[in-house]
Amino acid sequence: MTTGPGPVSTFRFFGTERSYFSGKARPAFRAKRVFFEEILPTRSAMAEIKRRTGLQFLPTVVTPEDETWQDTSDIIDALDRRFPEPRLVPETAVQRVVAYLVELYADEFLILPAMHYRWSTPEGEREARAAFAASSGDPRTANLFADRMRGTLPLLGIVPGTIPAIEAHYHELVDRLEAVFADQGFLLGDQMSLADCALMGPFYGHLYLDPVPGPALRIRAPRVAHWIEHMNQPDPSSFAGFRARDELHPAVRDVLALVGRDAGPVVLDTVRDFERWASEQPAGEIEPPRGIGVHETRLRGVALTRYTSPYTLWMLQRPIDAYRALDEAGRRAVDRVLDGTGCGDLLRFEPRYRVEKRSFRLVCRPA
Repeated sequence: MTTGPGPVSTFRFFGTERSYFSGKARPAFRAKRVFFEEILPTRSAMAEIKRRTGLQFLPTVVTPEDETWQDTSDIIDALDRRFPEPRLVPETAVQRVVAYLVELYADEFLILPAMHYRWSTPEGEREARAAFAASSGDPRTANLFADRMRGTLPLLGIVPGTIPAIEAHYHELVDRLEAVFADQGFLLGDQMSLADCALMGPFYGHLYLDPVPGPALRIRAPRVAHWIEHMNQPDPSSFAGFRARDELHPAVRDVLALVGRDAGPVVLDTVRDFERWASEQPAGEIEPPRGIGVHETRLRGVALTRYTSPYTLWMLQRPIDAYRALDEAGRRAVDRVLDGTGCGDLLRFEPRYRVEKRSFRLVCRPA
């Protein structure tokens, strides 16, 4: 987070409806009744983001004090500190760790179905290109950006041979979420949480608004569709809190079992390959690029070749840190809930390196 040249009158939110991570951060502002101006990614807006951060990532937030917030995890953390009620990160052991696990899953794994449904079909790609041009006002630049996005599919592991496994995972997730929202308004109870915000990343801009998955989602899972609408238009006065006694809805545990079975191994294989790369670099602190090659993993028995992202370790550190910060009773409670889901493997992972952020850059050092 940095400070620019002068104050602004309110929060400025640089984002767009079709942006994966804009969909994650936007509901957090609305849940906390924080007024913001949303600014489209025009050429001048993107130039301002680049000037402030050195990157061109959406969303980026500029505060009334002219601080720059970039990265949705940091944005939501900052909002929770500055506007504590209603809390988005639960304070109880199980729900807190689960919120961070769902965030890891949504940010690092659900990019697979989100990008597949947008870019693997002619109608999805055609409509996305038009939507990008409409939001930026610059069709040429929008199409160049779309070309880059379309070109990332093989790097993400989205190829014809992996698409059936990706779609099967997504359909199971939707069915399990439908069971959750049959009984409660949000993932952890009747109050929005970080977990809900994280899921909105893939679900709103991609899986709900895009022309291929959107209509199918509304038919297959009307309660999930309503949750998406509710997330974008929340009534904070109706929030009734997270589930009592730090409990989870049974179907949330089913979601976690899906995460542990399919996403957990992919995440850990990514981190292990990054740590292999880091061990080959000169000793001391390093600034890794956003991608450092590719590695092999598997999804439902299908080979998956993916690029190796150092950022995945930064995201994995969040649930690990939350778990390790608990007292012994808290860790036992988390262990009991996660037993048999496979998610315990993520929390028990012992990173050999630690990734931090400095002036919007990633920095890696031995743990």
